[in-house]
Amino acid sequence: MTYRETESCGPPRVIAALTIVDDGVYRTRRFRSPAYVGDPINAVKLFSDKGADEIVILDISGRPFEASRMPLLRSIASEAMMPISYGGGVRDIEDVRSVIRNGFEKVVLNTALFDSPTLSQDAAREFGAQAVVGSIEMTRTWLGGMTVLRDRGRRRVREPLRDWARRCEERGCGELILTCVGRDGTMTGYDTEAVRLVAEAVTVPVIAMGGAGTVDHLRAGIHAGASAVAAGSMFVYFGPRRAVLVNYPSEPLQPVRSAARDRS
Repeated sequence: MTYRETESCGPPRVIAALTIVDDGVYRTRRFRSPAYVGDPINAVKLFSDKGADEIVILDISGRPFEASRMPLLRSIASEAMMPISYGGGVRDIEDVRSVIRNGFEKVVLNTALFDSPTLSQDAAREFGAQAVVGSIEMTRTWLGGMTVLRDRGRRRVREPLRDWARRCEERGCGELILTCVGRDGTMTGYDTEAVRLVAEAVTVPVIAMGGAGTVDHLRAGIHAGASAVAAGSMFVYFGPRRAVLVNYPSEPLQPVRSAARDRS
């Protein structure tokens, strides 16, 4: 049985994505104009109470990981009654150890996959590939092509999206988060073509992120081949005026067979 077949045995995971700066949760649109929406410890507690499948915490400050962050992260992890991941500024194996040893099941790597290509392999060797998540940022070009980005969408990478996804898997990532920067915070739906392309290129689980605004969008991500779907704005905003209100689907998503899964 392949990993993807194992994943399809139950309802797909629905992941709450919380982006933080300093001590607060902030939401962005297309990775810009961060708006404060609340306290991360309280937010994680609320998602725990609502039975979220998983939570990912992403520090979007752009600063390197610091040991001084651990008291806050430890407090955040202590409120999580489900698997929780952390990413942001992780640069070396000591940073990975600090994250894992303070209550997080997984570490999310992005910039380090470019600058320290052996880190993901070292982390997978020490903690298992399931604990290493590769974060892939992408956007569309004017002509509709797909471009890989890095450094919170600030720099373009020449390697094609499909090839970069495969390289992340080869470097030990046991899971990939695919974020469409152009759809971040828009709640207009995932870039399902990009999700399908990556899901068909790799054998590890793919998490669709960036653009979800409705349960139908979540289902579309799964149908495109994602093993799990993540959302941020959808789970912290309510109504057309974007009132801050933590919410989460009350019913699990049903398993969906997809072309990507059928070819596993």
